[in-house]
Amino acid sequence: MSESLEPKAKGQSVRVDVSKLEQMMNMVGELIIDQTRLRLLEKQIRREDETTQGAEELRHVVDRLSIGIGDLQQSVMKIRMLPVDQLFNRIPRMVRDLSKSRGKEVELIMEGSETELDRTLIEGLLDPLVLLVRHALDHGIESPEERMAAGKPVKGTLRFSAKRENNQALVIVEDDGAGIDTDMLKRRIAHEGKPGSEMVTTLNDQEIAELIFHPVLSASLANEFGLSAVKAEIEKIRGRIHIETRKGSGTRIEVRLPLTLSIIQGLQVAIADRSYIVPMNGVVEIVRTTADQIKNVQGRPVMVLRDRILPILWLRDYFRLPRGNDLGSFVSLLVVGHQEERVAIAVDKLIGVQDVVVKSLGALLGQVEGVSGATTLGSGKVAPILDMEAISVKLRPQIPRGPIKSDRLSASQESCQETYNYEVNGHEMVL
Repeated sequence: MSESLEPKAKGQSVRVDVSKLEQMMNMVGELIIDQTRLRLLEKQIRREDETTQGAEELRHVVDRLSIGIGDLQQSVMKIRMLPVDQLFNRIPRMVRDLSKSRGKEVELIMEGSETELDRTLIEGLLDPLVLLVRHALDHGIESPEERMAAGKPVKGTLRFSAKRENNQALVIVEDDGAGIDTDMLKRRIAHEGKPGSEMVTTLNDQEIAELIFHPVLSASLANEFGLSAVKAEIEKIRGRIHIETRKGSGTRIEVRLPLTLSIIQGLQVAIADRSYIVPMNGVVEIVRTTADQIKNVQGRPVMVLRDRILPILWLRDYFRLPRGNDLGSFVSLLVVGHQEERVAIAVDKLIGVQDVVVKSLGALLGQVEGVSGATTLGSGKVAPILDMEAISVKLRPQIPRGPIKSDRLSASQESCQETYNYEVNGHEMVL
């Protein structure tokens, strides 16, 4: 019997040390900075003399270089990607053991396990998901007897799902349990008498539910509901967490994450002749309005956008920079936040969208409120990367929000709705 002369199939994978991947990503980041500097140089040469043949040649070279660097960036990012099933695979046993020890029946549903995330994000998600599973089984899904009395199926449902949405990763943990009794939570917080607890009566149900992520809950409430550790871990990997709950129906917790921690797309803005970077994944839309259309409610600036009051924060004021008297013909506003918690951030000038390499502030600066990192611009200057979530939180407790009736609007306020809107489609700003 003659042996086959065809070569045996060889392995199609190679083990690579993680440090080498990190080094590759850092090198790509340096190339992106150089690419941005070349682009600025090319524009400067063309402004000086558009007829120069060298300027046109340089433009073609920069274009081809940009394509090559973009492809290289995508390839390196794909190498770092891992499917979330490496994370989800740890959940079934945990749910089985916890539900058995607590005498509860739970059906676990997992969707989107093929979704890929940066390996750093998957490592950072493990502990928060463990805490969310414990919270769902301890305080969400009821015992079989309680579910029968409420007219629910004896077996509760715990659903994990992952997907990509608007150039972000979205991980959802949802149960059909008892939900959070916001009235009870409000009474207990008020009863504790902690500083600021008197403000609880002014919060709506959504804001009360968000308090389970707040680190200053009393020890008894923190042990029962507190998920401040979850929020802290999510914020370490530049994510955002949001909760929706309804008493008797269940709880839905959404975790939104960037696709990578090393390179993001950011909107460069100018404030008092200083440049800042706003991550595009946190910008809902961009609105341009005139200064006289900005009104005051309870002493704070607001505008009306599609029948909803939006509080306004000037970044000049936030960073204690002098505000000029002349605001120009229009004011540029960045609408940020999630659903009911949206605010408008006023900036002096919009410069453009670009890839930016995220660098930490370092141990000497530590954690600066409102700043999540820094990057090097094409000009060689360093620009802070803003944490829009932390900045917008400053206004939320102080400004009335929600739908408003037309009879509450003056003629000048109604004109606020005639603003020029620039939708942000993923990372592309349509102007």
